[in-house]
Amino acid sequence: MADDVRLRVSVVQTESSLDPAVNRARLGEAAELAPASDLVVFPEAFARDFGKPGSDLADFAEPLDGPFVTRLREVSDQHDVAVLAGMFERSGDGGLPFNTLVLADRGELTTYRKIHLYDSFGYRESDTLGAGVTEPVVADVRGVPVGLMTCYDLRFPELGRALVDAGAQVLAVPAAWVAGERKAKHWTTLLRARAIENLVYVVGAAQCGPRYTGHSLVVSPTGDEIVEADNSETVLHVSLDLAEVATAREANPSLANRRL
Repeated sequence: MADDVRLRVSVVQTESSLDPAVNRARLGEAAELAPASDLVVFPEAFARDFGKPGSDLADFAEPLDGPFVTRLREVSDQHDVAVLAGMFERSGDGGLPFNTLVLADRGELTTYRKIHLYDSFGYRESDTLGAGVTEPVVADVRGVPVGLMTCYDLRFPELGRALVDAGAQVLAVPAAWVAGERKAKHWTTLLRARAIENLVYVVGAAQCGPRYTGHSLVVSPTGDEIVEADNSETVLHVSLDLAEVATAREANPSLANRRL
């Protein structure tokens, strides 16, 4: 990778609606951000919010050639910008739908089905959604390898490490991180931890309040906060200098020093 490679990223922190048509229309915001962005990141479940805990999501799941992904691709293709957003994907075998991230970029489509379902803090995501296969997904975005994680995946450091071993220099983490005691602190601490231990940029794109924590955050490979949101609707803009990944790994060769 050339020393001067940069990735301009816009993080859209917002609440997704229970009306899929509203959320499809909001993908147009990526077109407005395109002139200053290489990659626009929307939160988890952007195509349609989860609704009440335990709600049946099958009626809101779409195939990858359905209305949401079709619109996602149109925006990406027409405005030459990579767009990442979460949706519920229909299972081909009629089983539970998947919690899927979809990345559209220059005619290419990359998908990641959430591996770790949120069966924690009184929630049971696995009652309504199926887990993806345990394989890391890394996409090339304008020459930059970007690893994909979703929300609760952040609590599993082995996935971050697997993505880095697969070449990722940026981890993108769309989320609908449910609010609660200590939850915002967990979210921001874990984003920093994944950056520090893996010496990568981490881009956390969260839904905001009142149900979710917000606090979207971008962290450098040395663990420094580049930009952080509060719990209101906002857009964050960063330019990631990929040379900083190599610099951080040279100063702290912890990945090379592993013994397990």
